[in-house]
Amino acid sequence: MNGKRVYKTFVHKEASLHICCDAFDAVTQEIVRQRAILEEYIRRHPHFQHSLEPVELFADAPEVARRMARAADTVGVGPMAAVAGAMAQLAVEAALRAGAEEAIVDNGGDIYLQTVEPVIIGLYPGKSEQIGRLAFSLQASDTPLSICSSSGKMGHSLSLGHCDLATVVAKDAALADAAATMAGNLVKSVGDVEPALNQVVAIEGISGVLIVKDGHAGLAGKLPPLVKMR
Repeated sequence: MNGKRVYKTFVHKEASLHICCDAFDAVTQEIVRQRAILEEYIRRHPHFQHSLEPVELFADAPEVARRMARAADTVGVGPMAAVAGAMAQLAVEAALRAGAEEAIVDNGGDIYLQTVEPVIIGLYPGKSEQIGRLAFSLQASDTPLSICSSSGKMGHSLSLGHCDLATVVAKDAALADAAATMAGNLVKSVGDVEPALNQVVAIEGISGVLIVKDGHAGLAGKLPPLVKMR
């Protein structure tokens, strides 16, 4: 992909996605399709939507629900904690099947991407001015990769904690999303940051984690290089 990347916004129900992909229609159609599949499953299994703990799947559960449930089981949260990441990865996979060389899907701060050129992914730790605007600098060889974030102070997703930002990097987007929720839930004070980092990075499949709380940033595991955004 030559030249400056162009991102388009796609809104479907309560989800607002920022998408960079030549196969834009393939991405959006997959989002709509997977959302309908998941909603049909939830109609039959409402506990799947409301539980804050892992749940047992029906034998005929669709792939999206299986990815969410697997992540929830690994981390110890409810399956809906993994929905945005799972949707982002499924959408990128659909774009690649449609022939796209590069696809970036940001589903409300939960990102999955496959690139052919370097990319900067911004991180937004709310009002932590001491931290400033940080970003991950990724090479194409780092992808496919997921970068998912949770916050107890921003966004509409449920968080039981009060951290400014919890960002998890993993190859599996459902897992990264669920683990970011877990990390956010664990942090209510600055003293919680280090124990939370240790707990999250110990999860199999997690590459690294970044947590920001009241101007303090903690990092663990293998993260892409951090750069300052202007």
